[in-house]
Amino acid sequence: MISFPRLKLASELAVALQGKAGFSDAHNGLFLAAPRRTGKTTFLRGDLCPALEAAGIVVVYVDLWADAARDPGQLIAEAIGKALQPHLGVVARTAKSAGLEKLNLAGWLHVDTSKIGQVDGLTLVDALKALNETAGNPVALIIDEAQHALTSPAGEIAMSALKSARDQMNRPDEIQLMLVMSGSDRDKLLRLVHSNGAPFYGSQIQRMPLLDQQFIDFLADLIEAQRVDLCPVDRHTLNRAFEGFGHRPQFFMEALGQALSPLSSFDGRFELAMLDAALQRQRDDESQMESDYLGLKPLEQAVLWRMLKLGPRFRPYDAEALAFYRQQIGTKVTPPMAQNALEALRARMPALVWKSARGEYAVEDATMHRWFEERMAAAKWPPASRQTPLNLNGEF
Repeated sequence: MISFPRLKLASELAVALQGKAGFSDAHNGLFLAAPRRTGKTTFLRGDLCPALEAAGIVVVYVDLWADAARDPGQLIAEAIGKALQPHLGVVARTAKSAGLEKLNLAGWLHVDTSKIGQVDGLTLVDALKALNETAGNPVALIIDEAQHALTSPAGEIAMSALKSARDQMNRPDEIQLMLVMSGSDRDKLLRLVHSNGAPFYGSQIQRMPLLDQQFIDFLADLIEAQRVDLCPVDRHTLNRAFEGFGHRPQFFMEALGQALSPLSSFDGRFELAMLDAALQRQRDDESQMESDYLGLKPLEQAVLWRMLKLGPRFRPYDAEALAFYRQQIGTKVTPPMAQNALEALRARMPALVWKSARGEYAVEDATMHRWFEERMAAAKWPPASRQTPLNLNGEF
């Protein structure tokens, strides 16, 4: 498997998280947004985690989409508990061998790592303090797809607890808790920071840099070293193809493997084959979104249309929304009818709509917004079924 390390970016972020960068607020929380499948998780786990660990920082990583069926608050608590266990020392091992569920740590803290975050267990704040003290090093908590925490009350409580832990453990000259929150949808991630009631109100969302020409140069060097017959690689065309794939390395690498395969049926330069593959991927993505939209009931289409049009300003049941739905389907729509349509959109596999614990709705896949905007700009909205009516009269 080919790995492209982003060591410089990881090193810079590690420094900023420790409060050592002069004009960065990352030590108060780093919020990174990047589209799905653009290498965000690979960077966090493969580059940022090692950079932080090399600086002597205890890293706790949790992906809230790793098990979407479980409550995100519980996932966060378990990740902290697992990180705490190895640092409990001889006392913990002795207690465990004696069959004790709880132990006394430093004479002041009772730790039961299986109950962190529960009513009768250690709070997230105290668990993070215990991890910091037992490890003797600062702690970095990295939460991938952090916006998913907002889908449950426990997840929202966990976010507020993390903000409290940050405030209690950090001082201007000493950072003991670093928080990194990543998300594949900037609009959803904004709900952690954009209102007075948001747990991290005042923080800023940073767009994570996409893989660019440096990634293409890295791959081109590998290709030229292994396939002399393909030298020189047309890096400009290859980069255009990568852009066509939406800067998504997984899809790009799959197509590259096919283009370079001796079984490839393409007659010509592989770079041109990659351009063709990128165009086909775009057509496939758009066709899938169109098929999903056309497969909806009329009211579901109207609700999704409204959501795509308004983005974060979407309100499902206000007078303007109900009038919009009526205009599209030609009949009166009540709030319960709109709610049923929203629940149907959420129940689809995969889901088309995301809902927060506060009743806020958003499109699940942010790329649908780009598809909608492009269709609108081309005067091709709404999508129309390509099926022709059946001719029941036998005439052609």
